[in-house]
Amino acid sequence: MVDIKTTKENDICKIVAVGEVDASSSIELDNAMKSAFETEKKIIVDLSGLEYISSAGLGVFVSHLEDIRSGINLVLFGLSPSVLQVFELLGLPQLIQIASTEEEALNKLN
Repeated sequence: MVDIKTTKENDICKIVAVGEVDASSSIELDNAMKSAFETEKKIIVDLSGLEYISSAGLGVFVSHLEDIRSGINLVLFGLSPSVLQVFELLGLPQLIQIASTEEEALNKLN
């Protein structure tokens, strides 16, 4: 189960995911990202509270690569070593910006 919260400050949308993103809960993450992509250009995703991500959860990010290429500035941050390792195995850091901290993520947006 995952808890997703979306907030907006200035021109930056922040999505926070806490818990586990698996096949059933990946839909919540996907819906939050789709909603943000419809209206926002600068989005940070806080994954510091993410304990686990399944292939379905990773698929959410992969499915939005076209949106990212079309002008959405997206930065993920706070990935635990185990979650980051999964992203690295798939080569996602070459396709999606990843930062260690929220401050670094915000700097990458500018």
